[in-house]
Amino acid sequence: MKPLVIVAHPNLSASRNNRRLVEELRCHPDIYVHELYSDYPDWVIDVALEQELLLSHELIVFQFPLYWYSTPPLLKKWQDDVLTHGWAYGSKGNKLRGKELLIATSIGGGLDVYQAGGSNHFSISEILRPLQATANICGMTYLPSIVIDGRLDDSQLSDAARNYAESILNADMKGSR
Repeated sequence: MKPLVIVAHPNLSASRNNRRLVEELRCHPDIYVHELYSDYPDWVIDVALEQELLLSHELIVFQFPLYWYSTPPLLKKWQDDVLTHGWAYGSKGNKLRGKELLIATSIGGGLDVYQAGGSNHFSISEILRPLQATANICGMTYLPSIVIDGRLDDSQLSDAARNYAESILNADMKGSR
């Protein structure tokens, strides 16, 4: 079963890091790439379609640039619209139970500023905690995040993109056993 990568970048064509990651993912026919901003330019989300996509994949990846220590706004709206009570969580909301969630985020600077004593004062793990809580309430397994450092040169970024795609494929292989 193909992993589902939900890409949420407001201007993917102008992005160096996220665009390169998506280019690499598209080289792998076993990865389904779903770009929220291009699919929903009017921000009207087809909830039934999105829920069906989630049901038909065991590994779900949220790929996005870190925006003000959170997700871009369309991904947050997507969560609000799609991950509904009684479907994704709550006493009868079990549709995502047992699925895996992987967060892949890019940051503008280096990882060194995302730690105690760094200029951002918090680690990436702490900043992404709300997404881990989302996975928990939905009964999903939260996988270790992938963080793309904003200071990578072209060669390093290409290596990171290959490793990212490989991580997704390997995570999915584990989930399908």
